[in-house]
This record gives sequence, structure tokens and C-alpha cells, in this order.
Amino acid sequence: MADEEKKKISLETWLKVGFMASLLISVVLIGLFSLNKETVFSPYEQDPEYYNIQLTEMRANMGEDGTGYTVANTMSTPMLVNDWKDPHRTLLVIAAPEKPFDAAEAAAIHDFVTEKGGKVVLASNSTNAQLVASEFGVKYFDAPVVDPFQFYEVADETGQALKPDERKLWAAASITRDVTQMGDEKHVPCSNNDIDNARVNDCRMPVLFHRATAIQVLDEEVDDDREVMVLAHASTPAFIARQDTNIDNLNNPTLGEGKTGLIIRMDYPGIEVLDEQPNNNFGEVDVTGSIVFVSDHSVLANHLWNQTIGEETGKQQCESPYYVSNALGNSHACWDSALFSSDGREVEWNGNGPYFEALFYDMMEFDNEEITTKVTRDPSEFNLVFDESRHVSSALSSPFTEAIGAVVLLTSDNVLKWLIILNLFALLAIAIMVVPEKENWRHVFDLTRFRERPTKIDTSQYQMRVREAFLSKVRQFNDLTRDEFARKTPAEIMYMVKDPRLVELISSNRSYSNEELREVIPQIRRWGK
Repeated sequence: MADEEKKKISLETWLKVGFMASLLISVVLIGLFSLNKETVFSPYEQDPEYYNIQLTEMRANMGEDGTGYTVANTMSTPMLVNDWKDPHRTLLVIAAPEKPFDAAEAAAIHDFVTEKGGKVVLASNSTNAQLVASEFGVKYFDAPVVDPFQFYEVADETGQALKPDERKLWAAASITRDVTQMGDEKHVPCSNNDIDNARVNDCRMPVLFHRATAIQVLDEEVDDDREVMVLAHASTPAFIARQDTNIDNLNNPTLGEGKTGLIIRMDYPGIEVLDEQPNNNFGEVDVTGSIVFVSDHSVLANHLWNQTIGEETGKQQCESPYYVSNALGNSHACWDSALFSSDGREVEWNGNGPYFEALFYDMMEFDNEEITTKVTRDPSEFNLVFDESRHVSSALSSPFTEAIGAVVLLTSDNVLKWLIILNLFALLAIAIMVVPEKENWRHVFDLTRFRERPTKIDTSQYQMRVREAFLSKVRQFNDLTRDEFARKTPAEIMYMVKDPRLVELISSNRSYSNEELREVIPQIRRWGK
């Protein structure tokens, strides 16, 4: 009998098996669930099908094989930017945010720039960037810009001109100065020698946009401590295509001369931070926080960043005959009408890469004499961080992404991060194995008292509970505390809600039938999405 007895497996063995199984399953599931999400505008995605709309060329040019920055990425919330090491030597790139920022994230980015001396580039053609922009007094419009004068020509694979698209804009962009205040120097193109020697104050460079919106600095937002520069704008006749691309449509507003901004830069000088000084001491130095708003995320994509890829995808230089007679037989200006080469040659577009490389260099603290040259002469001492947290994950993989983000919220230390993750897996393994023995249902329920419902809700309170639940959702959506929300006037609350039917629910004293409440509840669920 003893020989026939099966040996019991120890608890330690079960834990090891459970841990390894959960680890393997988690890794496999993350990979499988991510397959149904097409990742674009990523600095790491190498899929040839979407290569033209990734940021891999930018990462390669700015990393150790190019400019030499220390390149990293963040998948957690931007609220952590102020806890990063040397924020004044860090540039955060936020390209193509697919989901909007909340108030806390926007405030953190504002503090990162204005208090820590951080650098930010926010490139978007949608209002997903609006909450951050509002912190700096900038407005993003919700429709593309159509410019009948400043658009570039594109040819197909056979070299034939495609139908002109007046939403594909070009602009002569400055790096350090407001173009609306430049004199004759605005016609001087930046040479390679100018860029290499950081002499870019009195010149401009051509930048191409794929589908730009307009951005404006609001006049009512006045901050004497900052320097505001419109680095690039569309031509005066350009308009916002809210309904169609018809210039005669009164619903498509024209913003005016120099008001249709495409790239806006804001500098906040005189911020005191700690860094290594020339005398090898560690003390306070003055740095400049800087943020650049770009009206189109595609300016950083491979097909516009790299000249070779741009020409392979049909972008035409000024020497192309299609600017004299395009597919519709019309002619229009190229960037050589705004930039005049001293040697009489055509001003060539070398991709957007050289412009943004020069812009990033100028935003960084390379010319700060208060910081030791051991830092300012070494690009690897400066960080370029891609924000990957703004991309939408698939419904299946988002729990894993959120879990990793939560771990990063707890700590930035690599050892502690892995310790937390391994502990989570161990707890998961134990939770899977340790299942309490279920009681017999006969001892849990007394069927003789089934009809008694002591906690049943009074039907007369349905409307009140629905109204209170909706007001709670409005409060949470606007990031208000209960006290702040209580101080809001009825008119302010109705303005937050906006939906006429839901405004009636919270403001009217009339009684709703159960049928009406059932119709309103799905509308409440959709509100705010």
C-alpha cells in the first residue's frame, strides 16, 4: 500500500509552478493582446507597413549614433516629470496625443517648464493638447488650415503630380525669433555652417506640414516673465476649414496676418536650479524653461523628418515644374519665394530633421556658462524623453499598461520596480491557488424569506439617485472637490453639462417616469466620452 501512495506536492513547489506559469501567461498575453493595436508615431516601432508615420528616424538622429542625447521613453503619467533627474537638462517630446490630458497632468507639465526649467515639445493637430496649451495661454483650433499660397506639391510613384492639397503646408520657420518681428533677415536661409555653429538667430528654414491646424497665443494671457515667439505661421489668406475647403464659406474663419500660428515657442528665463558649476561646486544656476507648440504631429514623422524618405514619398522641391503648373494647371509660391540664397541657388528642403535638431539644441542649456563645460560639451548629459503614455492601448492590453504605469508611479528605481512586479506575480499565484472552500448554499440562503427585500430602493427616490449620480460624474470629470463643486452656481454647472436634456434633468423640478429615466441613463453613460 505504501508503494501505491502518491507523494503530496509541497506548497513551495506549488508556489514556484504558479509563479512561473503566471509569469509566462502574462508575457504571452501582453504580446497577443497588443497585436490588435496598430502603433504609430512611436520611436521604436519598425513595422515596414507604417514606417513612414513612425518617429524612428528622429530617435536615430537624436540618439547616441547621431546628436548624442540620452534617449528614453515614458509610459506612465506625465505627472512624474517633476521627479525626473535633472529636469532642466531634459526635453520631453509629446507627439500625436491620442487621448487628452487631465488637469493634474497639464499642471505638472506647466510646473516642469516654469519651475524646473524643463523643455517640452508638444506636436498635435487636435484639441487633445488643449488642456496643456491652456496652461500657457495657447489655443489649438479643431480643424485643419487651408493655405492657397503656402502649400507644397506631391507626386506619385511614377512622378506624376497628384491633385494639389492646400492643407499640405510649408512655412519658413525661425528657431529663436518671432517671425512677425523680423526684418530683412527673415529672407536669409540657414546654411549647414550656421546650424553647425549655432548661429541661427538671423535666418529661417523651410518646414513641411502634412495636416496642420492653427494655434494662437491668447491676448488675455499676459505673463511678463516669459518670452513668446511665433516661429512659423501660414500666409494671411489661410483659413480654418471647419466645414469644407471653400475659401468663400463664411463658416471657415480667416485669422489674419501672422495670426495663423504653426509653431509657437515660449521661454521662461531665470529659473534657479541645482547643477554642477565651472568651479566643480554644486550650486544654484539660472536656466531657461522652454515649451514649443507645433500644430501638426506629422512634422516629426519619418516621411517629413528625413529628406530621402520625403522625396521617396513624393514631396517636391522648389525646382519642380509642378510649382509653375500643377495637376490643375495652376502656379503658386514655394519656400524660395520667402528665402533667398546668397549664391542664387535653390533653397533646398533637407527634411524637417535639421530644423528640429537646431531647435532642440537651442532649447537645451549647451550655451549656459553657469554650468560646467563637462556637462555642456557632452550631449549625453542631456535627455530626450518620448512620451508614449498618450497613445491609446487596445482594450485587452490596457490593464497591463496601466499596471506598469502604476508601478512607475510608486518608484523610479529599477530594482524596486522589478521587486514590486515580482511580488505582484507571487500574490497572483497565491490568489489563484488559495481558494476558500465554498459553503453549502442551503446554509447561506433561507428560501422562506426570499420575498423580503429590506434594502430595496424606494421607487420615489429613483430620480433623485440618478440626478445625484450624474452630478457626481460631472464633478469628477471636471476634477473638482466636493467643496469646490458645492460653490459652483447652477449656471456654471449647467454650462459644464451643456447637453440640453441632461441640463433639464438637474435643473427641472418636474417628475420623471421610470420609462423616461431608462432613456436618460444611457445618455448619462455617454456624457463626457
